[in-house]
Amino acid sequence: MQLWLIPSLYAAASIVAGLLVPRLEARFLASGLDLSTSSAQAYLSAVASGMMALTGIVFSIAFVLVQFNAIVYSPRLVVWFARDRLLFHSLGMFVATFMYSLATLAWVDRQGTQGVPLLSAMIVGAMLMASVLMLAQLVQRLNNLQITRVLQSLGDSGREVIASTYQEVQSSTAASAGPAPRHSEVPALAIRHVGNPQSVTSIDVAKLVGLGRRMDGLVVLECAVGDTLLEGTVILRVRGAASAGFESQLRASIHLGDQRTFEQDPKYAMRLLVDIAIKALSPAINDPTTAVQAIDQIEDLLRRLAKCDLEACRAFDEDGIPRVIYRMPTWEDYLALAFDEIRQFGSTSIQVMRRLRSALVELAECVDSERARTVHAYLGHLDSGIERSGFDPEDRAAARIEDRQGLGLSHRQEENDPISLGGQGRAAS
Repeated sequence: MQLWLIPSLYAAASIVAGLLVPRLEARFLASGLDLSTSSAQAYLSAVASGMMALTGIVFSIAFVLVQFNAIVYSPRLVVWFARDRLLFHSLGMFVATFMYSLATLAWVDRQGTQGVPLLSAMIVGAMLMASVLMLAQLVQRLNNLQITRVLQSLGDSGREVIASTYQEVQSSTAASAGPAPRHSEVPALAIRHVGNPQSVTSIDVAKLVGLGRRMDGLVVLECAVGDTLLEGTVILRVRGAASAGFESQLRASIHLGDQRTFEQDPKYAMRLLVDIAIKALSPAINDPTTAVQAIDQIEDLLRRLAKCDLEACRAFDEDGIPRVIYRMPTWEDYLALAFDEIRQFGSTSIQVMRRLRSALVELAECVDSERARTVHAYLGHLDSGIERSGFDPEDRAAARIEDRQGLGLSHRQEENDPISLGGQGRAAS
């Protein structure tokens, strides 16, 4: 549902209720509120005027804070913050309270005989309490713009999309592969993007498998989730007995939007984390500790990706025949996305170098031998960068020490450390 519909529905419901409830109350409910007309008018007027003032103040502060934090973190976070549903529900409740208060105010001492509507006045009070509770929730949500909570939220989004995306990939490729039919290398159908630039937000692989089976062909996707399609960009090609009659259905399987989303795109959460890290490493901000906190979330995402089958880029039908070939990032792609820019922009920070080295060393212990070789090669690249840096010999030696806190707790243990001796110190005592 479009987010602008949320406050619109609140406003429409309040208008309908304002027209119906006082009339029904005047006809079927004889008792009124034991309150003078002037007091009721003052009460309802205060609620109505206060809600409009509160709406302006709260949302001015909210958008200023969102804009400020988006500038500090990443411009791509503006929409992520601004599309919070609580923001739109709060706006809807504030507007509904204002409009229903006005409707009730119009029925106070109507024609000089009806007095103060009891039920409508109680509804206004209940809506006022709901508005206060939503205001408290909104203030709490603004408090979540702290850097630690922003990084945690991005990490949570990344973990969710990794679990859902690669679970679907494994289920779609779990069928035992049967004899693959021979398709012509020349594509029978090529579908290109038409219109303004748009991003691929998700791909309905299951639907493409069904279409490939009906066409008795092979669908080869030329784009991946997160790609921006320009005029004439090839979206997919079909090999086999393709028919132009399936073109609209094939297009409908590729979901497009104005911007990237977290759906089916683990790279996007990692991209935002990297953006925050390199923004913190800019000379204007100079906050390497924030970069270290971002690396904590990035390393966790990489550990989870290490358990996934990243090479599963084929989907089979129920007979085990390959029907779709799609593009997914490789382990090298994820590793480069996670660390390349942080390594480059953090090359002058001992804290960042130590945290990167710790992440790579521990990551190499969590992956299989082939991926571990890639991690060790990247670790060698990091060490060579440290050697070429402007650090003096002592700083270069310090930068090559693994430290999960960046600067605080190195993993180097001295030979005479009782812990490194496997408890011999305790035994000797």
